[in-house]
Amino acid sequence: MISPFMLLARHKPNKPTVPVQAPAQKDPAPKLSNQKPMSNTPITAEQVKQLRDATGISVMQCKKALEEASGDFEKALVILRKKSSGISAKKGDRTFAAGTVQCYIHANGTVGAMVELNCETDFVSNNEEFKTLARDIAMHIAATNPKFIKKEDVTEADQKVAKEVFLNEVKDKPEAMREKILEGKLSTYFAEMVLMDQPFIKNPDMTIQALIESAIQKFGEKTAVGRFSRFKVLEQ
Repeated sequence: MISPFMLLARHKPNKPTVPVQAPAQKDPAPKLSNQKPMSNTPITAEQVKQLRDATGISVMQCKKALEEASGDFEKALVILRKKSSGISAKKGDRTFAAGTVQCYIHANGTVGAMVELNCETDFVSNNEEFKTLARDIAMHIAATNPKFIKKEDVTEADQKVAKEVFLNEVKDKPEAMREKILEGKLSTYFAEMVLMDQPFIKNPDMTIQALIESAIQKFGEKTAVGRFSRFKVLEQ
C-alpha cells in the first residue's frame, strides 16, 4: 500500500527558477577631443564684406578669421595680421623677378612721389590691385616724406648726426635720465623717418609694414618696396 504522504511528495510542484541577472555595465568614459569647439555665432555676408573691404584679403580667409573671433571685427583683424606676419616670414627667402613703378602727384601739382613695388611674377605685378597698392604707397610717401625704407637702411652717419642734434636738446636734463631721454627721442625720430614703421595715412591703425604683409597674404607672393623718390617744388 502506497502512503498518501509519498503521493504528495511525488506531486509537489518545483520551485520557480529565479533568473540570474548579469551585473550592470558602466557607460564608457567620454573621450576627450583635442579639437577647439567651433563658434556657433552666425557670420553674415555683411561682416565678411566689411572685413574684406578693410583688409583686401580673400573672402574665405576673412570668414575663417571672423569664425575664429566669434564675429568680433577687431579680433578678426588681429588674427589676420598675425597670419600675414607668419606668411611674410615664410616667403622671406624668395627672390624678386617682377614689379611695378607707380606715381602720385598731389592735386595742386607741387608735390609728388614715385615708388617701385617688387613681387615675384608678372601675373601679380600686372594685377590692378597690386598697382593700386603701389599708388597708395606713393601717395603716402608724398604726404609723409620718409627718408629710409627700413631701419636697416639707417647708416651710422645718420645716427651720429641725429644724436648730435638731440644731445643739445637734453643737455639740461638730469644726468641720470639724459641717456634714456636721448634714446626715446632717437627712436621716435627714426620711426617717423622709416617708411615701414610709419602709420599708413589711409588707415593709421596699420603701419606700411603691416600693409605690405597684408599684400603678401593677399597675392601669395613676396612683396617689398624696392625704392622711392619724392619731389617738391623748389625743394633740394
